[in-house]
Amino acid sequence: MRSRRFLIVAVFVVLLLSGAVGAYAYDHSQRDTIANGVAVGGVDVGGLEPAEARTRLQQELVEPLREPVVVTFEKRRFVLSPRQARVAVDLDGMVTEAVERSRRSSFFARVGRSLTGGSLDADLRPQVTYDPKAVDRFVGRVAERLDRAPKDATVAFAGSSLGEVAGQDGVDVDSRRLRRGVARALRRTDDARTVKVRAAVVRPKVTTAQLAKQYPVVITVDRAAFRLSLWKNLRLAKSYTVAIGQIGLDTPAGLYEIQNKAVDPVWSVPNSAWAGDLAGTTVPPGPSNPIKARWLGIFDGAGIHGTDAVYSLGTAASHGCVRMAIPDVIELYDQTPVGAPIYIA
Repeated sequence: MRSRRFLIVAVFVVLLLSGAVGAYAYDHSQRDTIANGVAVGGVDVGGLEPAEARTRLQQELVEPLREPVVVTFEKRRFVLSPRQARVAVDLDGMVTEAVERSRRSSFFARVGRSLTGGSLDADLRPQVTYDPKAVDRFVGRVAERLDRAPKDATVAFAGSSLGEVAGQDGVDVDSRRLRRGVARALRRTDDARTVKVRAAVVRPKVTTAQLAKQYPVVITVDRAAFRLSLWKNLRLAKSYTVAIGQIGLDTPAGLYEIQNKAVDPVWSVPNSAWAGDLAGTTVPPGPSNPIKARWLGIFDGAGIHGTDAVYSLGTAASHGCVRMAIPDVIELYDQTPVGAPIYIA
């Protein structure tokens, strides 16, 4: 009886040892085979030998990484090639990591998976590198091409008209977000290698709707037509016949501002040959003072003033100033603040 029991135990031990030896031999034979359920960057390499895994990864992971990254903004495109970004892929390193991940669990766990047909659930990150400085330079070029400062709405001045030039929104590229997007795209192995630029819209300080408030009063002078026009909120309020500077003593053309104003001004006579004996003197208000009623200074001694020589209106007769009929200059004076733009064409 004892001998029979010993024999049964001995047989059991032999079978157990044989199974253990067989399991070890099988596990050893699988030491270079990647476990089922192991992937690299979404590419399934489970059950493959290293050479087979290398071939599959080359086709399904490395080849897509050779496609350029495309950055888009509206209808514009910017391309960053893998060569420019210095993309490098460690194919052997990825295969080695897949094999090591397969062997990381215990002997019994590996044997158990083999016996039950189980698998790992491991998707390894592709070993892809790039040059961050190259990406920074690329993003900097994109931002430089796309960034745009906003433009305020403004007025297109002319002698007898005012036009409105619409403002323009600015663009401010989110470079940090773009840099992250490009970096992710360089490592992607699917078709998502296009990155959309995110940019903030920068509004101008002065929009077209606000433009009239920026120009409550404007004066224009059309020398060829001998007309002075008063504009309020960019709409024509009134137009007057004026006299301008004669040839050689022209009324200065350009965009100026009303510099100063005076009621019944003293005339500071220019020190010029045309002034004769009065040159460099001052003439108080009165019959001998040609500057009547009101003065609106423009530039370098030239200004707008009243005259009693109404016959000169509609001609080039002054010494550089703009002459108006006295009632007209009083009316203009009361509506025109210092600092108001005046455009002389």
